[in-house]
Amino acid sequence: MENERLNKQIDFILEADKEKNIIRQTHLSGNGRRENDAEHAWHMAIMVYLLKEYANEEFDVAKAMMMALIHDIVEIDAGDTYAYDSKGLETQKEREEQAAERIFGILPDDQGKELKSLFEEFEASKTPEARFVRAMDNFQPLLLNNSNDGSDWREHEIGKSQVMKRHINTKSGSNIIWECAKKIIDKHVRNGNIKDDADSL
Repeated sequence: MENERLNKQIDFILEADKEKNIIRQTHLSGNGRRENDAEHAWHMAIMVYLLKEYANEEFDVAKAMMMALIHDIVEIDAGDTYAYDSKGLETQKEREEQAAERIFGILPDDQGKELKSLFEEFEASKTPEARFVRAMDNFQPLLLNNSNDGSDWREHEIGKSQVMKRHINTKSGSNIIWECAKKIIDKHVRNGNIKDDADSL
């Protein structure tokens, strides 16, 4: 095709399809297979819309949904970093920044800058949209783990302090979701699916 802009957009669309190949640690509800990044992002976008009334602040829902949809696209290059992988987390930022340059660079300049800016806004967690999307990013796998009787926490021998640390950002996006998350976490500590360690926040 002669339309250079459209060609770049199609190239990005096909590149984004690779997100379906990035497998996460979290299993689908009903103890199904492990979910992929694209499924996680889609699920989060639905949650942003459905749970918007619980946000601490008014926010742009469409912007937040798009942020949810693209927030993990960098993992096409950087790979998925498990939330409790301390070694992987040390290099995550650098790997994802390099990936953002390449992947968003596929698009026409204006759209590439727009989506890269959304990704950076999510990472910074300083806007109402980013704070709420962060809350959904934490809450979504928590809900799946809860639906699977905590099997992923048991498999990786995760402690309460780790889960609570992971959810530090949840409260800044939604106090109500945070309270719900705490009840779920406490239930799984009582049931032995999450270790009751002494360092819990």
